[in-house]
Amino acid sequence: MTPEDRFPGPEPHHSGRHPHQDLDVLPYGSYYEPNTPADYPGSPGDPESRPTGTDATYSGYGGARYLEQHWPVTGHATPTQPIFQAPEPPAMQTEDPPTIELGPPISEDDLRPAPQLPPIGEPGPVGPLFVVGDVHGYLDELLGALHQQGLVDADGHWSAGRARVWFLGDFTDRGPDGIGVIDLVMQLAAEAAAAGGYCRALMGNHELLFLGAHRYGDEPVQSTAGTASFRAAWLLNGGQQHDLERLQGHHISWLKRLPAIALEDGHLLLHSDTTAYLEFGDSIAEVNDAVHNLLADEGADEWWDAFRRFTKRFAFRGPGGPMAAGELLSTYGGHRVVHGHSPIPYLTGEATADTGEPPYVPGPYIYADELAVAMDGGVTMEGRLLVARLPVD
Repeated sequence: MTPEDRFPGPEPHHSGRHPHQDLDVLPYGSYYEPNTPADYPGSPGDPESRPTGTDATYSGYGGARYLEQHWPVTGHATPTQPIFQAPEPPAMQTEDPPTIELGPPISEDDLRPAPQLPPIGEPGPVGPLFVVGDVHGYLDELLGALHQQGLVDADGHWSAGRARVWFLGDFTDRGPDGIGVIDLVMQLAAEAAAAGGYCRALMGNHELLFLGAHRYGDEPVQSTAGTASFRAAWLLNGGQQHDLERLQGHHISWLKRLPAIALEDGHLLLHSDTTAYLEFGDSIAEVNDAVHNLLADEGADEWWDAFRRFTKRFAFRGPGGPMAAGELLSTYGGHRVVHGHSPIPYLTGEATADTGEPPYVPGPYIYADELAVAMDGGVTMEGRLLVARLPVD
C-alpha cells in the first residue's frame, strides 16, 4: 500500500483545462533561479539524476513529513524573539513521500463561539490557522478548496467562525478571473472580522507586476536583461486584459497595503522562496514598511527592482537551502518558512518529466531539512490549489 492510499487527498475542483504555464520570466526569457551546477542531483539540468533516498535537501522524496504528526509548534514567536534552532538530522525513513497531507477541515468545536468576545485590543481565543497557496485567477478552484475545508459555505461566504486564514499572494494572471479572486478575498476579510476570525493576505510578485502594469504600462524601465516595461512583463507572465480593465481604485488601495511577510504561530509566511526579503529590512515591520513606502513614493525603476527581487526563487532548494531558510528564520523568527511562488512540481522535479499527465500534488511539500514548506500546488499547470491547516498551540 502506498502512502497515497493511506492518506488520499480530496479530488481537486477544476474550472476547465488549464494551459501549461512555465515559471515567471522577465523580458528576453531570463527567469530568476540560483545558478545550480549542472551535475547537482535534482537540478533542472539533470532531472534524471535525483537521488531517491533520504537526503532531505535535494531529493524529491527526502525530508517530507506528515503535517499534523510531525510538525509540533512550541510557542508563539515575535519578530524580536526568533525561535529558529538548527534541527537534528532526520531519521531514516523507509517510506517517505514527497508531500504532507492536508490538515483537517473546520470542525464543530472550531466553530463553537467563545462565551464572550474580549474587549477590542485585548487578545482572546483564536481559531485554527489556514494558509492558501497561489490562486492566479482560478476563482472556481479557490471556492471549491475553501468550501472543502469548511471555510466558506455553499454560497461562498465565511463559515469558519474564529478561524484565521492567510493567503500567500498571487491572486491574478494566467487564470480566468483575477479580479473575482480579489473581490472574494476582500469580502471574506470583512465577513471573518465580523465573526471574530480574520482573513488576511500577503503581497506576491504578481501583485507588484499587476499594479506596475496598471500604473506604468509601457513606460520603459531599466532591466538587467535590457529595456523592458511592466506591461510587457505582465503579458509575458499571463496578464489578462479583462482583469486590468476591471481593476478599480478600492482594489488598488487594498493591494498596495498588503504586507510582504508575516509571522503566525511560529510559521514565517512569505510569498516567494527567496532571501531577497533580507534586502528590505531586519525585522518584519521594516520589510513591510519598506515595500509600502516604495509603492507609495518611488518610481518605475524602483518598482521594477522590487518585482525583480521578489521574482527570484528556489533559495531553499539544494545544498544551501537549509542555511538560506535558517537565515530568514533567525532574522524574522519562526520555526519554518511557509511560501508559495514556486510550484511544487518544479521543486520535486516532476514538472521536468514531460509525461503528458497532470502533476500529482496531494498536499503541501516540506523540504530543506524540514525548514521550508511549499504551498503552490501548480493550479496553473493542472495541479491543484492548496488550502492547508497549520498546527496551533
